[in-house]
Amino acid sequence: MSDISLIEKVRSFDKPWCYQYQRRLDTIEEDKKLLNLTDEDIENISLDDFEFSEVSPSKDLKQECTDFIKRYEWMGTVGSYPTHWFTARWKGHLGGVVIMGMPNAFSKLLGDNTKEIERLIARGASASWTPKNLGTKFLMWCIKWMVNNTQYRLFTAYSDTTCKELGTIYQSLNFFYLGNKSGTNVRCINPYNPSKIISDRAFRARSFYKRYCKDLGIEIQPNWFGDQSVNWDNIPNDIEEKLREYSSDMFKKAEKIEFPSKHKYAFVLGRDKRETKQLRKKFLEMNKTYPYPKERGK
Repeated sequence: MSDISLIEKVRSFDKPWCYQYQRRLDTIEEDKKLLNLTDEDIENISLDDFEFSEVSPSKDLKQECTDFIKRYEWMGTVGSYPTHWFTARWKGHLGGVVIMGMPNAFSKLLGDNTKEIERLIARGASASWTPKNLGTKFLMWCIKWMVNNTQYRLFTAYSDTTCKELGTIYQSLNFFYLGNKSGTNVRCINPYNPSKIISDRAFRARSFYKRYCKDLGIEIQPNWFGDQSVNWDNIPNDIEEKLREYSSDMFKKAEKIEFPSKHKYAFVLGRDKRETKQLRKKFLEMNKTYPYPKERGK
């Protein structure tokens, strides 16, 4: 299904629950056949039987996680800049995936150095046959793993009002709610793939700059692009100017689609009670928080 078709389907969705939950309902019968599970089997699946792992995905494992997200997560993509991948398995079967990555735009929720300690909870989904509270337990495990094994202490997340999300999982974990004025309100039709919708940031991504070089007949040099970035220091000034101007023009000319703002949540955690208390005190001094939303689609 193209992004355009998906958005049209989601916008016409008229059930009282979110579209993400609808994915569970849509896949349960097929999943039972694939895993040879009965309703009784599913009722007896225990959270204690799941194995949570942080994985450095090989090509095959990354594809498995990507296919899982496509099946169970309504957006069907792994996000723009994934950095950490987590899996939840039951008897070897993949039952959950969480992907954390670079934020679309770094915040200053904890001051000027926030970007050094912030990760975005970019994607997360559970299979139809898993216990309904798997997502809550799994996500908290992922956050604690990040805190204990990396420098990250602030975890931000968005809930999309387009598909009637409230952020129930974040509310159940006592995230701070920062309001519903977040997220890109305008997205664009991908000029290189009209079936896809992209953010304005995509026009400044490494992959697009490589396309711009091709469009402009510029021969790419080996040291111009890193794995996920553009090495501007290695690109001549006149070529950099052409590429940036071309990027701006491509964005201006792209067909735009308006979206409502998203709910934004944040979770702060330190390695011990003292660090957690200090960080949360600073967070609350610097940011205004609000009561949790309860009405879907707004």
